[in-house]
Amino acid sequence: MSPDARPSVGGGAVSRPPPGPQDPCPTGATAGAPRRGDHGSVTAELAVVLPAVVMLLAVLLTAAAAAGTQVRVSDAARAAARAAALGESEAAVVAVARDLAGEGAAVVVSHEAEYVLVEVSHEIPGLLGMADLEAGASARAMPEPGVGR
Repeated sequence: MSPDARPSVGGGAVSRPPPGPQDPCPTGATAGAPRRGDHGSVTAELAVVLPAVVMLLAVLLTAAAAAGTQVRVSDAARAAARAAALGESEAAVVAVARDLAGEGAAVVVSHEAEYVLVEVSHEIPGLLGMADLEAGASARAMPEPGVGR
């Protein structure tokens, strides 16, 4: 009996396929050759996924801009409240806040009991103007001794 044949139950020989790599392509096409039904599938998948990727990128960029603007506005309110507590004029306090928060910042200086309150807000730049967001912060400081209102 040859090594490629085994006895079967009925007494006849069953042949085995020759040893070697099996064809990995179930359709019978040669490996590496494109199959007929796959032309353009990558393009179609990209066309479906690309808008979602662009929207995700827009959201991430808007969130990063919002975080940066919020930090600038908070710093501006704190520095302006400190300047007001040191007795600076209201114009100087507003200038300090706008210098740190940006030219488009809205600054309100008020007195609340014995404290000076500075509120700063600024629009957050959104991608293509889609986001209608605003960052805002306030800081309160007690005037230094000897500083009048």
